[in-house]
Amino acid sequence: MIFDIVMPKMGESLTEGTVLEWKKKVGETIDKDETLLEIATDKVDSEIPSPVSGTVVEIIGELNKTYDVDSVIARVETSDDVQVTPAKKVAARSTEGSFRESTELTPKTQNQTPITFGDERFYSPLVRSIATREGVSPAELQQIPGTGFRGRLSKRDVLFYLETRGHNSPTERITGLEPTGLVEQVNPDDVEFIEMDSMRKSIAKHMRNSLDTAAHVYVTSEADMTPIMTFISQNNSAFKTKVGHSLTVTHFIALAVRDALLEFPLINSSLDGAQIIRHKHLNVGIAVAVGNGLVVPPVRNAEHKSLLEISDDISEIVSKARNKKLSLDDLEGATFSITNFGVFGNLAGYPIINQPNVAILGVGAIKKRPVVLETESGDEIAVRQICIFTLGFDHRLVDGALGGQFIEAIIKNLETIDPATHFADVL
Repeated sequence: MIFDIVMPKMGESLTEGTVLEWKKKVGETIDKDETLLEIATDKVDSEIPSPVSGTVVEIIGELNKTYDVDSVIARVETSDDVQVTPAKKVAARSTEGSFRESTELTPKTQNQTPITFGDERFYSPLVRSIATREGVSPAELQQIPGTGFRGRLSKRDVLFYLETRGHNSPTERITGLEPTGLVEQVNPDDVEFIEMDSMRKSIAKHMRNSLDTAAHVYVTSEADMTPIMTFISQNNSAFKTKVGHSLTVTHFIALAVRDALLEFPLINSSLDGAQIIRHKHLNVGIAVAVGNGLVVPPVRNAEHKSLLEISDDISEIVSKARNKKLSLDDLEGATFSITNFGVFGNLAGYPIINQPNVAILGVGAIKKRPVVLETESGDEIAVRQICIFTLGFDHRLVDGALGGQFIEAIIKNLETIDPATHFADVL
């Protein structure tokens, strides 16, 4: 029996994907759930597992070419009694029909293979159909800047061009990535030209847009993390054995943020013009460094979760991010964000707000320092583990008093937490 492997749908808004790498060759065997290929979308790279065990008999999807969702990109021969479970279909796309059964090997090329123009630039069938319908010539297409993977032209790029044709250049919307003329000024023999990948372009535009949109203000404070760090040091081994993943300081910080957001719900908002959108759910985004970029998958509905549940969620999203298992849906919906540059040894920093959030918490490195403690017998000097926290907030909505109260609530939550009570059923 032959199974058609199609380009999966990684998110509700995704219409196409680019083949980055095939992990198997024609003639090689593959196990069910073993990675077959890696694909890229505008926001995330993902490893796609095979839904069946068998032998790869045909690879249709070409490297670095873009295909519409549901286009056949490979075929696997397997035994007749193998069943594809719905759960494993979901691993590759969110709706039924990801993998279609076939009894023949006739190539299905209609609306599948991207076309190539004289400049070797690739266009998906969707882009080509829009261009044909709207009368956009190949020469015009070549001049439209692409914001997709490796400069790929997406549907949004073409539609924006059609909206602005004759008025302003499409490059004007790529804030922060406009050519400066420097390329023409340098000697090509003295430099190396590197094209930004899709993730870096997305980060560049997202960060520049945030600075252009929000009125950034920062406040800093520091917390004594000694009790938390001592608890982690003494209990992490047993915790990992019983729960299956390590216990980290990020878990406690996320809980402290969650409790502070419950106390100051306006921080859990977004701005749309003059309208304030206050979110009912607390989706705490956790910035994760991946490869040469950064993603911010959220812990969803944190308002209802225990510290153990939050720790499980963070462990899962970090693992998925680093193993390229995140879908587009996994990355959307954060209402507040946490970024921990302290893992690299940095004491403090001033992070850019992750739009459309109105605030972000930066976490510095936890360092042992001599500090003055107030005791009943007087002031004493002791060595404590101190962390500097930075809150960036949008002054259009959040005033200094609210921002200051919010970060102090986080500090209080961290310094007064009793970790043992949260893990009484585990440790």
